[in-house]
Amino acid sequence: MDTKDFYIRTARVQDVETIHQSILVCAKDVLMLPRAFTVLYSHMRDHYVIDPREGQGPIKGCFALSLCWKDDAEVLSLMVAEARRGRGWGKRLVEECLSEALTLGFYKVFSVTYQVDFFHSLGFEEVDKNELPQKVWSDCIHCAKLPNCDQTAM
Repeated sequence: MDTKDFYIRTARVQDVETIHQSILVCAKDVLMLPRAFTVLYSHMRDHYVIDPREGQGPIKGCFALSLCWKDDAEVLSLMVAEARRGRGWGKRLVEECLSEALTLGFYKVFSVTYQVDFFHSLGFEEVDKNELPQKVWSDCIHCAKLPNCDQTAM
């Protein structure tokens, strides 16, 4: 992992367009669902990015930590630039997300994802979406794929 050249930081307003474009590319490849520009702006404080040191180009990845309920938090918008995949950055982002969740007092962290093998490799286990009613009623209810969701809750 080339960590000396990059670091993880909270997202800034200037990052939202790049985050949005990166998510759209991943959504086109069916790696994740798309997110609306307005949603990204309104939840910008939830996002973290992989940033090249010394302004060496655009961000190389991101994730969001969404605080869903009194004891539930969600990993969302996890993305690593294609050229950076396979170098441990996805794992590093999830570890950062879990660390932030623990710091905030959240001990149950989940993801609704297409990347089942990746999350399994990090110790996540599949759960029934019915175990996540706050997620279903706050986000899934607005999704075009409801009631035929093809993602896996973990």
